[in-house]
Amino acid sequence: MSETTVDVRKPGMRAWTKLIGAEAKMVIRDYAGLIVPLGLPMLILVMQGISIEERGQEIAEGVTVFSYYALPVVISMVVATIAVINMPSFLATYRKTKLLRRLAVTPASPAMVLVAQMVVSFIQVILGISLAFAVAMIFFDADLPLSPLTGLGVLLACCAAMYGLGMIVASIAPTPNSSVAIGLVVFFGIAALGGMFGPAENLPDALQTLGSWLPFGASVEAFQSAWLGETVEAQNWLVLGGSAVVGAGVAAALFRWE
Repeated sequence: MSETTVDVRKPGMRAWTKLIGAEAKMVIRDYAGLIVPLGLPMLILVMQGISIEERGQEIAEGVTVFSYYALPVVISMVVATIAVINMPSFLATYRKTKLLRRLAVTPASPAMVLVAQMVVSFIQVILGISLAFAVAMIFFDADLPLSPLTGLGVLLACCAAMYGLGMIVASIAPTPNSSVAIGLVVFFGIAALGGMFGPAENLPDALQTLGSWLPFGASVEAFQSAWLGETVEAQNWLVLGGSAVVGAGVAAALFRWE
């Protein structure tokens, strides 16, 4: 009796491209998942642009009040809505439909789905931030940060922290609906304490301190430092890095592919 040999090859670039394309189609077809991360931050941006008094007044040379308060909040919102609400709901859906189990018997790894999902959502982050900058600069004369490299570093740290938080949500949510519910509660909780509904300085001292130790508030403060061209406080880096590490640890312990 002759033996049949099966040649198993690792997925190449073509497989990666198709997987990322499939993830992109899933995001585009999910209208709520596409519109909310782009539309909600834009709404907050316009509301703050209308409501902030003397938004064109400079608080430092080349930095207006609007740029200092509104843009850091909007950038943090774009990242948080995608990482904390959208991404966990997609993973929960894949788990419910047994997609990851079926993928596990192919040369592709379920981890490829996670990587492809992160690539697509990062593109969504860049698109959302670009739209916000375009609207802010055209209609509200907003400025770029005085330290763009620091701003880029803060953006990467913000993404790591928010995705860490999103992985915690994906790990503990048993169903797609519960992942959206938990994600919304977490998002509005950290965003409200981080300045989404007005400057964090207006909050009571205890809530302001609590917000600064959460990823959203730390991101806003770090972005504001980048806008002023100042050094980002160590506490902000600690909170953002710590959130990413804790999220990865919780996901490693609790996340289940099926």
